[in-house]
Amino acid sequence: MKHGKNYREALKKYDPQQSYAIDKACELVKSLHYVKFDETVELHVALRLGKSQSVRDTLVFPNQFTAEKKVLVFCSEDRAKEALDAGAAYAGSTEYIDKVKGGWLDFDIAVATPDMMKDVGRLGMVLGRKGLMPNPKTGTVTNDIVSAINELKKGRTEYRADKTGIIHIAVGKVSMEPAKVAENVNTLLSELNRKKPADAKADFIRSVSVSSSMGPGVWVEVASEKEEA
Repeated sequence: MKHGKNYREALKKYDPQQSYAIDKACELVKSLHYVKFDETVELHVALRLGKSQSVRDTLVFPNQFTAEKKVLVFCSEDRAKEALDAGAAYAGSTEYIDKVKGGWLDFDIAVATPDMMKDVGRLGMVLGRKGLMPNPKTGTVTNDIVSAINELKKGRTEYRADKTGIIHIAVGKVSMEPAKVAENVNTLLSELNRKKPADAKADFIRSVSVSSSMGPGVWVEVASEKEEA
């Protein structure tokens, strides 16, 4: 892949083959920034996963960097006021199911109570394609809609490994203090180590890199399990 002049110049400012401590890596990402807009800082974590293993969960980063999200709650009409009072942008049943069927998607996250999933499940072709289908694994199918909305509005983020065992996730903005981005990185890595599968392979986290959305990647030092013990 051929990169532009600014990208090539950025590569000269550090050693692309070296791994850096998390704090230093996040400082480098900021210093390598060369475009005029406020880029997203992205983390890429390669995991050692067996054939039957998967990683998918949610977390709330300590330092938020995204705009407040619009939450749609699929629930019975008698619970709509509860959801709206908790901060949902929209809440209801048939009305919103019909709107989504018609292509309306003016929301960022969908939550559903379990009793609604029979009807919401029929929206799979629309919601599934956009990654908006409520799912118990991510806490978006729940009877405790108030807690779900509160966490989502605080910035609860889903992470999941793709088919190659790599997690790609936004952890900040270039305009943020590098220390705050580093804290977000540490939060995710700690969660991964805490929730790794019981039968996970040794050195579960294989490699970690961080970059801005347009800039070059910086390798992050990964402590082996022997070093952590």
